[in-house]
Amino acid sequence: MAPSLFTLSPPSSTFPSSSATLKPFSSFSTKPTLSIHFVKRPISVSATADPPPQLQTFWQWLQDQGVVSAKSPVRPGMVPEGLGLIAKKNISRNEVVLEIPNRFWINQEAVAASEIGTVCSGLKPWVSVALFLIRERFRQDSKWRVYLDILPELTDSTVFWSEEELAELRGTQLLSTTLGVKEYVQNEFLKVEEEIILPNKQLFPAPITSDDFFWAFGILRSRAFSRLRGQNLVLIPIADLINHSPNITTEDYAWEIKGAGLFSRDLLFSLRSPVSVKAGEQVLIQYDLDKSNAELALDYGFIESKSERNAYTLTLEISESDPFFGDKLDIAETNGLGETAYFDIVLGRPLPPVLIPYLRLVALGGTDAFLLESIFRNTIWGHLDLPVSRANEELICQVVRDACKSALSGYHTTIEEDEKLMEDENLDSRLKIAVGIRAGEKKVLQQIDEIFKGRESELDELEYYQERRLKDLGLVGEQGEIIFWETN
Repeated sequence: MAPSLFTLSPPSSTFPSSSATLKPFSSFSTKPTLSIHFVKRPISVSATADPPPQLQTFWQWLQDQGVVSAKSPVRPGMVPEGLGLIAKKNISRNEVVLEIPNRFWINQEAVAASEIGTVCSGLKPWVSVALFLIRERFRQDSKWRVYLDILPELTDSTVFWSEEELAELRGTQLLSTTLGVKEYVQNEFLKVEEEIILPNKQLFPAPITSDDFFWAFGILRSRAFSRLRGQNLVLIPIADLINHSPNITTEDYAWEIKGAGLFSRDLLFSLRSPVSVKAGEQVLIQYDLDKSNAELALDYGFIESKSERNAYTLTLEISESDPFFGDKLDIAETNGLGETAYFDIVLGRPLPPVLIPYLRLVALGGTDAFLLESIFRNTIWGHLDLPVSRANEELICQVVRDACKSALSGYHTTIEEDEKLMEDENLDSRLKIAVGIRAGEKKVLQQIDEIFKGRESELDELEYYQERRLKDLGLVGEQGEIIFWETN
């Protein structure tokens, strides 16, 4: 059996698995999270239908507060996704559709200015905003009452799936990611319950449960904007109704924070339409071109049919038991990597360029170990860009293919069975996500296996380090024969 060089684990840009150290909420997503997709749909999904009373009240409140006016180019409405923004007139590309002043943002500053600001000052940003949302939700006289009333109870995010629904993700990286997220959120709740909620019952008179905490987490995960100037995490009422379109492929941000005026210290959140929109149509944006289907499912509760949304992550690791661990780690760090490296493999795209050199480094040993000597330290990465030896190249092919076959054996369906299920137009929305995720992962695994199967077939044709070295020394003839020099 080939030695284990790496593991297959959840995509590096999402939550790590439950055994890993999780990053702060604000660093989980490098681009904004905006819209919610309702699980329980409103009575109508037509963009021309009258909005429900809660939405009408919310819209009127925004007008009364001067946030929007009768001349605003968009209004909230019912759409297939649940709630969305509908164009009231023809809107041109890059036209501003909303400008929301910072007094209507829900962020750390809003928490700090509230009654719970002092006790929340040392918390993670998302945890403090989550507690603020929960507390305001329980208060009938909350300033944010009309906004909170339009928020959903849950989404199709895998965080809210039942055990039976999660079972459909068996074998997928998304399943382990989701379980890790749930464990992380539960641990954060237990910690904040013990340190903040229970010792301050006068500030939190209503019992707060883990379900409440998960609700707030889901709202922030799916609706909050991030990577805004000076803002790690912010909810923007009305702007967060904007939905995603897979057909919008521009990577330009559709929003920005700007000053309210030359002599004003106030800030505005400005939202633009990235494409032209006709009156009566929904205004949409691109959430994030770099997110995989697994990330879309985790954050928002939907996936796309585009092949490039399917990804799988290879996790490579230099074992501490490796006799050359120190040398390999030094080489990896010198080249911007580390003891562990994550490589997202995308369906239909080439392997990440650094993957093969890192694989060769991890597998380096035996008669090839001389390349780890200090004399080669400044040039070894250039050598690793090319095949080192047949043994090294064969080993990485064998290990990668064995790992792919092992991962594929963990799924309970075949790609063909999944594709047949996807033909059912009445397929439950969550089952559709699960089927799409596992089919996509399996396709990527097959792609990886085929790539290294092809490399295996070329092992005898490759040129390795020793041959290249002999050529550089002029010791190999035109036909590849070794030239022996005779001395007199």
